[in-house]
Order: sequence, then structure tokens, then C-alpha cells
Amino acid sequence: MQNISVSEELKEKVPQIKLASIECDVILQQKNEGLWEAVEQKVAELAGILQIDEISTIPAIAASRKAYKACGKDPARYRLSAEALLRRVVNRNEIYQINNVVDLLNLVSISTGFSIGGYDACKISGEVVFGIGRAAEPYTGIGRGELNIEGMPVFRDEKGAFGTPTSDSERTSVSLETKRFLMIIVDYAATVQLDEATADAKNLLVRFAQATNFEIENIV
Repeated sequence: MQNISVSEELKEKVPQIKLASIECDVILQQKNEGLWEAVEQKVAELAGILQIDEISTIPAIAASRKAYKACGKDPARYRLSAEALLRRVVNRNEIYQINNVVDLLNLVSISTGFSIGGYDACKISGEVVFGIGRAAEPYTGIGRGELNIEGMPVFRDEKGAFGTPTSDSERTSVSLETKRFLMIIVDYAATVQLDEATADAKNLLVRFAQATNFEIENIV
């Protein structure tokens, strides 16, 4: 199990922050048809009831945006992954299809509003600390290139930054070769929905990624 903690600096700015980490063995597939049917059903459901201006008022997203501002980052310029996904759902009635593990993570994210990090656990080195990005700190986001993470909540290991609620990094990205998966759900307001999201994620991992050897922990 990865040793994960929240830095004192981040706790001071976002005192109610709480994380749920799920680590497990998984079997990767390019696409799982049953899962993708569930994703498309949820996308159609949300596209039918959500308006663009309502997305930022979803409790988990509102709390996340408030945390970004407290840390010194503009959430409108550096959108949280959950907000970006939901905007795509409303605007285009779709989300990207990546692989079964990332797809089920995105399903949990659009269902709850939580921004969720997904990492190849074998690519993480040493202890993990959730802190705040520094000026000129190097970071290459998946599909985004170099990303300015100054003032942004960020996960670091002994090699440096590897995950943010805006974009996960190329260095620890999930691929079809991934065997051990780490999912981190970030709740900036310590709500009861975090436990529900964790349970849903575990169920989806078992059902659609044949996940085993679970290690689950809440971090405050």
C-alpha cells in the first residue's frame, strides 16, 4: 500500500480535505463493452438534466473550486477533471473512451463530481504527499504537455509531482501494461459522499477490471 499523506500547507488552506485511496491488482482491457454501456447510459442521463451553469454548483465541484482558489489557482482557467468531463457531457453528450480502468474512474467522477486520480502504482516511487505546486515545478500532463502547477493541489513522490485534480501526469499514467492500480478520490469538504464513491469505485473495479488484493484507506 502506498504511504499517502496531506501536507500541513495544504491542510492549513483546505482544513476539511479528505482522501480515499484504493489500491488493487487489475486486468486492463482496451474496452469493456458492458462498462461502456453503463458510461453511455450515465452520459445520456446527465446530458438530459444538467445545464452548463449548474455544473459548478454541484457540491463536490463547488468545494474543489473553492480549494483551488484557497491554494492560489484559478479553477476557471485550470479546470478540475470532473468539471471538464461534465462540461463535455453537457456540450457534446460524450466523454473520451480510454481503457476499462480509466473509463470506470471517469464514470465515478461524472456520477459524483469528485476529481479522481488514477495511477500505475508500480510507477510511483516512495511516499506520496498531497501538497501545493511550486513555481516552475516540472509537470507533464496527459494530453496537455507542460502544465503550470504553481498554486495547484498536487501529488508528489520522491521523483516529484505526478498528479493533480486538473490532469494526471504522463509519468504515472495507466496503460494496458498496468498491473497494480492506485485510485485517489479527493474530497475537499469531507462529505459522506466520499464513502459512497469509494464503495462504488470498488464495485466497478471488481466487476469490470477483475480487481483483487484491495487495500483501501481514508486519509485526513
